[in-house]
Amino acid sequence: MSAQSAARVSTARAYPTPSRPKAAPAPRLRVVRAPEHARTRVPFILACMAVLAGALLSALLLNTSMAASAYAKYDLSNELGRLNQDAMGLTAELDAKASPTQLAAAATALGMVPTNGTGWLRLADGSVQGAPEPAGAGG
Repeated sequence: MSAQSAARVSTARAYPTPSRPKAAPAPRLRVVRAPEHARTRVPFILACMAVLAGALLSALLLNTSMAASAYAKYDLSNELGRLNQDAMGLTAELDAKASPTQLAAAATALGMVPTNGTGWLRLADGSVQGAPEPAGAGG
């Protein structure tokens, strides 16, 4: 080293260094909570899948119930049609038996005879009024 450089080093050390502003004191330590863990989405996804499965299952059960009701309705409408046909047949048979010729034939079969007039019965004394006189009893 040369004399000049040695002088520079010694003079540089002889002068005080400029003072730096003092740094703020270090903050006191404090307790902080641990960061919250990110919640897993598995329960939410499982809940969504359960809701979807429940909706699909209820739609399937509702559709099956409606189909069963449709078959029952079809069977009942067939039975109603058959019963209507039976009722119409019975009504036609009743109308045929209620005709005057059929009634006269049924009365004759029971031993009834035709009358020549009408009469009525008086309940107070038990007499028949307006009855025709028996045949052969006329005057």
